[in-house]
Amino acid sequence: MGEGGHALFDTALGACGVAWDAGGVLAVQLPEPDAAGTRRRLLKGLPPLPESSTPPPEARAVIEGVQALLAGQSRSDLRELALNMDRLTPFQREVYAIARAIPPGQARTYGEIARELGDVGLSRAVGQALGHNPFAPVVPCHRVLAAGNRPGGFSAEGGTVTKMRMLAIEGAWPQGTAPLFDDL
Repeated sequence: MGEGGHALFDTALGACGVAWDAGGVLAVQLPEPDAAGTRRRLLKGLPPLPESSTPPPEARAVIEGVQALLAGQSRSDLRELALNMDRLTPFQREVYAIARAIPPGQARTYGEIARELGDVGLSRAVGQALGHNPFAPVVPCHRVLAAGNRPGGFSAEGGTVTKMRMLAIEGAWPQGTAPLFDDL
């Protein structure tokens, strides 16, 4: 991918961000209350990366995929987008791989993912891994719910309201409920 950098981009939910280096896409960030907050959270824990107005093709693909997904214009699961997970633990990589397999419009629970990993007792660890997800919504942690299809937590700005809004954009209605937002 050449030299590293980052860029903010507009979406239906607000300004998101993407960061990359020679190894690939390092992070994707959902909107914070303002652009400075989005940039700060995007770059947290990363080496200094300059802002770029010309992202490389891999980052551009992330931008276009996230924009389409958050506008409700795509049913893509974004699994075709390459992410650099080198700095993550093997457990996080496993959790994120399972989460990435959840198609738009569907959801799974933390317990179901833990069971797929071989131990339902890992449910809390699954939630913690998703709470530290550096690739939302490319790794769709918003599609993972608590037991009984309750929203559970969500670390993005707006918390569970944002999570439920993202699910509504995708056409997922946990527990068969109606959409939370009239404009979707």
